[in-house]
Amino acid sequence: MSSAQGFIAALDQSGGSTPKALSLYGIDKDKWSNDIEMFALVHEMRTRIITSDAFDGKDIIAAILFAHTMNNEIENRPTAEYLWEEKNIIPILKVDSGLAEEFDGVQLMKPIEKLDQLLMEAKSKGIFGTKMRSVIKTLNIGGIKKVVEQQFKIARHIIQADLVPIIEPEVDIHANNKSQIENILRSELLYHLDQLGTDAKVMLKLTLPDTRDFYLKCVEHPAVLRVLALSGGYSREESNKRLTEQKGVVASFSRALTEGLKFQQSDEDFNAILKSSIRGIVEASST
Repeated sequence: MSSAQGFIAALDQSGGSTPKALSLYGIDKDKWSNDIEMFALVHEMRTRIITSDAFDGKDIIAAILFAHTMNNEIENRPTAEYLWEEKNIIPILKVDSGLAEEFDGVQLMKPIEKLDQLLMEAKSKGIFGTKMRSVIKTLNIGGIKKVVEQQFKIARHIIQADLVPIIEPEVDIHANNKSQIENILRSELLYHLDQLGTDAKVMLKLTLPDTRDFYLKCVEHPAVLRVLALSGGYSREESNKRLTEQKGVVASFSRALTEGLKFQQSDEDFNAILKSSIRGIVEASST
């Protein structure tokens, strides 16, 4: 995880984001009538991606999974086992329960129900680390501090469970004063990183910033295993362009990774588009 070339694939769409992901994939809402059918369809989409010859550990360091995917199977094998043993890809689990209502210009995470049980289950299934997302909407110092405090509080709990947490305080790419928000966020991240114990390791997943090498101090921090970039709504082309300006940061894209993939495509066309997408993201992650 700390040194491999490539990037992290985010395949962790949950209940709130799955309908949009399926729509972009060419499957409309009238194709399912309940959550069970919806999640079955998105698992088919993820399975098609993961089993593609283009999706391999040579380029994909790790894949972030939704709990439903972790508890499901690919080719009659548990998903995490299949990823590691067949693809040499590290499995990571999204553990947050979604976002609370906006307050103080941010959306904190909802309380994570049965976190200890989820972490134990993840360990038993061979999961390496976790991911949890908050969102910063506006320039509000108090709100930004609360986001980072909550992230690190839960991260410490995850570290005690012998897993590596990915801390994801996303900055809305449409936020006014985005650069100022990122300045405050970077300061808060570095402060809390300094408070971690000497053996603690975390990863950071951050919105692509407006300034070249903006998070370099985070990349170089001894407590940081890796800094990842989220596309956050930027197109794949724009995401890759911004990523090339961030030394030591690798992609962790979701929508930008699957951009252009459609349910109706032949396997040949599907795999060709995925291969091209992966190639471009790997190149952008190699700076």
